[in-house]
Amino acid sequence: MKTLAIIGSGDLGQQFAHYALSDGHYGSVVFFDDFTTVETVNGCWVVGKTDDVEQAFNDKKFDELLIGIGYKHLKVKAELFDRFSGKIPFGKIVHSSSWLDPTAVVEPGAVIYPRCDIDAKVTIGANAMLNIGCTIAHDSVVRKHSFLSPRVAVAGFTTIGEQCIVGINATIIDNLQIAAQTQIGGGAIVIKNITEKGLYVGNPAKFIRS
Repeated sequence: MKTLAIIGSGDLGQQFAHYALSDGHYGSVVFFDDFTTVETVNGCWVVGKTDDVEQAFNDKKFDELLIGIGYKHLKVKAELFDRFSGKIPFGKIVHSSSWLDPTAVVEPGAVIYPRCDIDAKVTIGANAMLNIGCTIAHDSVVRKHSFLSPRVAVAGFTTIGEQCIVGINATIIDNLQIAAQTQIGGGAIVIKNITEKGLYVGNPAKFIRS
């Protein structure tokens, strides 16, 4: 089986590694991390830093790449994805307990955690992440580098822009457009388009600050 490389060996990277191995997507995992001083994390080798990724791929130390950097660093996550796109193949993880309609599209670098439901004609963009129990209804789009927390519900014909963060238990109703780099707080109910990036919280969700 293939070897997966993950940039970032912190909590999120470790979760990616767990699902990659326990759910049978990859045979082994290695990490690249610019900050850790340990040689292994949960039994997986740390084989270098970010600047070592391309050489390690050329040396056939891994087959595919994921970026396991958390939601507080989406800009860095996007920059790393762009840096290695076209040079190294990105993997993807869709947990076996999740349901995807056959018409749904999951782009390279995306990770979908357990018990998510992805309906017809949905697109999950490159390098995006859906945490446990998210539901994305038909004809909706989650664009690149976005992060959806557990149990987010997105109704049909909705588009979530790039580098958005959607908090736990948030709900977005149908036919809405969410501007790039928007943060939606936990439990928020979004009932109208968000055209200005910033933090939105409450029911209905209201702009708090840029």
